Amino acid sequence: MKILIVGATGGTGRQLVTQALDRGHQVTALIRKQPPAVQRPALVNVRGDVLDPASLDAALAGQEAVLSALGHKRWFGPSRILSTGTRNLVEAMGRHGIRRFICETALGISDAWWQMGLYYTLFVRPFILPFYFHDKTRQEAVMRGSDLDWTIVRPGVLTNGQRRGRYRHGPRVGHWLWTVRISREDVAAFMLDELTDRRYVRATVGVAD
Repeated sequence: MKILIVGATGGTGRQLVTQALDRGHQVTALIRKQPPAVQRPALVNVRGDVLDPASLDAALAGQEAVLSALGHKRWFGPSRILSTGTRNLVEAMGRHGIRRFICETALGISDAWWQMGLYYTLFVRPFILPFYFHDKTRQEAVMRGSDLDWTIVRPGVLTNGQRRGRYRHGPRVGHWLWTVRISREDVAAFMLDELTDRRYVRATVGVAD
């Protein structure tokens, strides 16, 4: 497929680029500054910013799907980077007739608020990263309000571990007591699988080891 990867220079984004190329997809990476380390014939780097709607059209032209691992630059203050950027993407996808959108968010959001364990539920989310989780909540609302064939992928705490190829997925993945984790490699593999498996179209799914 011809796919656009947003957040291609982040941890999950780099895995999406590498694994998508390994699977034979034609990949366009939306980048703000530095291009991904991978340089392959099937990879095109396009400069753009999700906060600049006009810059998205060149990246979206001719694509069949969009995978987003959009990151958050501001951790400790109010921000709408994720929600505004995702809204701009959704609107641009509509202009280009692209329907498939797979987006990484996180466990601990909305109806999954308890699924990250007590440490995140009672301490990290309310005291350390409240603005981050608030913006992810708005981001998910943007997708649900669209008419795209979206899939919201909520991983547990992300690690840099190697791909195991074994993980749980579903709407109730997680635990109220302990923190669940998953490697970025496995999250990327799951998101790419969903391009063809389409098990969770217009649905939200948790993934964790």
